[in-house]
Amino acid sequence: MNTTVATIVIVLAVLLTLASLVTAIRDRPMGMVLLVGFAVLEVAVLVQAGFVIAAVAGGAGPPDKVTLFGYVGGQVLIPPAGVFLALAERSRWGSAILVVAGFAVAVMTGRLLQIWQGGA
Repeated sequence: MNTTVATIVIVLAVLLTLASLVTAIRDRPMGMVLLVGFAVLEVAVLVQAGFVIAAVAGGAGPPDKVTLFGYVGGQVLIPPAGVFLALAERSRWGSAILVVAGFAVAVMTGRLLQIWQGGA
């Protein structure tokens, strides 16, 4: 697992979480900046998933592959699901959904690093 990509994902997810929190506190729906930000986050998560899959195919990784791929699969689904729900709820609560989605991606990436390094 590439720790540089994981760090980028965590930093981007935390920044989007904070931006979504500010938007929710200001009582605004999700705007174009958050939409583009979560699209970039999804691309970064997909790149990370590609690195994980390539490393596992090369024989690296933890012995518990089910947990690893469960986290990778869940992490890939969270940003689009969060954006979909935020678009469906055009109020401050749509932005609050993005707060939870961004935070979940950051925490799941940290957990992926722990699993990869054998600290499961």
